[in-house]
Amino acid sequence: MKKIFLTFIFNISLFVLLIVGIQNSSNKSRVNLIVSESVQLPVSFIIGMSFITGSFLGSFFSLNYLSKK
Repeated sequence: MKKIFLTFIFNISLFVLLIVGIQNSSNKSRVNLIVSESVQLPVSFIIGMSFITGSFLGSFFSLNYLSKK
């Protein structure tokens, strides 16, 4: 339970830093989804959210691995 809480706090803090960091970003792009395209988003936001999502999902995979041992 402690590891989940620490992971959640770490990823929330990364998200806050990401939002503060992209305030003056002018490079925008669209993400091609399977059905349609998204609205124009800053490139740094797309990359940052990919990193945060991977960090969050990776922590759950490691929790699953540790519980099997």
